[in-house]
Amino acid sequence: MIRVLLKRIFHWGPLAALCIIKCITFMTMHCCSMWWPASQSWGGTINSGVFLSCSLLTIYNFLSAMMEGPGFLPLRWRPKNDEDEQHLQFCEACEGYKAPRAHHCRKCGRCVAKMDHHCPWINSCVGHVNHGHFTAFLFWAVVGCFQSTIILSCSLYRGINRVWYMYYGTGNEPRVYLSANTLFFCIFALGLSVGVVVAVGMLLYFQVRAIVRNQTGVEDWIVEKAHYRRLDSQEKFVFPYNLGWKKNWSQVINWSCEPVGDGIFWQVREDCDQFTLTREQQAQKKEKRERTRLYSVIHRYSGWHLPVVNGWGALCHVPCTDEARIPLEAGESVLVTRWRKYWLFGEKQGSEKKLRGWFPRSCVVEVACTDDWKSK
Repeated sequence: MIRVLLKRIFHWGPLAALCIIKCITFMTMHCCSMWWPASQSWGGTINSGVFLSCSLLTIYNFLSAMMEGPGFLPLRWRPKNDEDEQHLQFCEACEGYKAPRAHHCRKCGRCVAKMDHHCPWINSCVGHVNHGHFTAFLFWAVVGCFQSTIILSCSLYRGINRVWYMYYGTGNEPRVYLSANTLFFCIFALGLSVGVVVAVGMLLYFQVRAIVRNQTGVEDWIVEKAHYRRLDSQEKFVFPYNLGWKKNWSQVINWSCEPVGDGIFWQVREDCDQFTLTREQQAQKKEKRERTRLYSVIHRYSGWHLPVVNGWGALCHVPCTDEARIPLEAGESVLVTRWRKYWLFGEKQGSEKKLRGWFPRSCVVEVACTDDWKSK
């Protein structure tokens, strides 16, 4: 257990996040001690206390989200009722069935309960167990960095115009002294604060929207495809887990940020059942197999994200995704499930371990074949 936690911490994502938090905190408190000293007024004390509270809550929820993890399904998990297996997908990697709302993460190597996405900053997935702490981490980070932006901006303005205030001021203005080094770090920390407010603020918006709708990022994609499948019919797909924003919110956000439920079976709408979404996934998987095409590799591909020898089209139209790229050798076969003008996504055939990812279209050609492999 300790080894897993250390492996999770010593990764570029958590280390970079902690460094950003510490850099903003230390520089903000340094400037705050000159701009609005806590020792000279109650306002300064409250200002410093509020910022330190935001910083501590950010670190606490960040570490909680990272350490607790998303909640993994037990290996070789099966439902108690054998008849329910027909409604569930089987995970070959975990050698068990996927519970409703569970998805396999190739980076974690496990099936995650109510998986939303894999976050490199906590070096883990956001799922059933840590969704509340992750959202709280985003909220306090945005609030703290917004306050930090105000403090650093005012301090920077006072520091740059310090001489002017010495000659033309009233003498009651705070004196902010910024050396060359502190000026550089102040500007650097200000840039980090603004970046966090914008980037993390957008991520917070998407997380709050997901909680209010009780619909994860993975489920957004499933529901979008479900609606697309029914464009030509009057049938409408009803998302089974949307119970109204109040109930949706209470399932994730509370004072302790502890999750509600076991992460396997969920409360659903009256017009749905536990397997409404899983049956839709099975139908989408079936359609995916029907449109799958077999391609043969004619040119080698190294697996690089920027393939300089596979044509200008592939180089200038790289897929904007963190999904894997798979190396290919001439003579190999690939089952393709997604198509773009210059790139294809598929699964390499003949390897012991499943290799799925993107590769340039110029490396392969489609081959005529029977439908035997589609039924596998």
